[in-house]
Amino acid sequence: MASTDGVKIHPAVDHGIKQGNSSFAGGTLTCKCATNPVKVRVGAQTAHNHVCGCTKCWKPDGAIFSMVAVVSRDAIQVLENGDKLRVVNKDAPIQRYACTGCGVHMYGRIENKDHPFYGLDFVHTELSDEPGWSAPEFAAFVSSVIESGVDPSRMDGIRARLRELGLEPYDALSPPLMDAIATHLAKRSGALAA
Repeated sequence: MASTDGVKIHPAVDHGIKQGNSSFAGGTLTCKCATNPVKVRVGAQTAHNHVCGCTKCWKPDGAIFSMVAVVSRDAIQVLENGDKLRVVNKDAPIQRYACTGCGVHMYGRIENKDHPFYGLDFVHTELSDEPGWSAPEFAAFVSSVIESGVDPSRMDGIRARLRELGLEPYDALSPPLMDAIATHLAKRSGALAA
């Protein structure tokens, strides 16, 4: 078995997973700017929280994975300093709104109404100091950490550490999310009744 000694995933999970609170009703995310931070209200509990190895998601310094969850887009409200938000890549399926001061991604939105996850926004709950957010459930796009510079020889240890934490590693999304994508596409193509 691969050694997990010293394997760091993300500061919010490295010392164990904090369980969420099913009655939690949301909170405020704050960017890392020392003055005039961007503040975004998330007016609901998040779902499908996970650590993500893709190279598009924002990661805190020193983390090899991001931690990201989804929430209904109507639950997002920019409270302060929204003039500092800019879309990182207008051509990406997820329009990630980042603070121009510190670079933190405050939320990501899908504008394509034909996308399987249209209506959901992506948020980084570690930007809130309120306890109760949904706990991470799995690890997505694990192999992609290699694209960000992680030595491939470390992957066995990384996958072992994810499993120790209770975060099943996938090289795509979790099976329920992959099923949701396939169902959406099958309904659009007519393979399944809408």
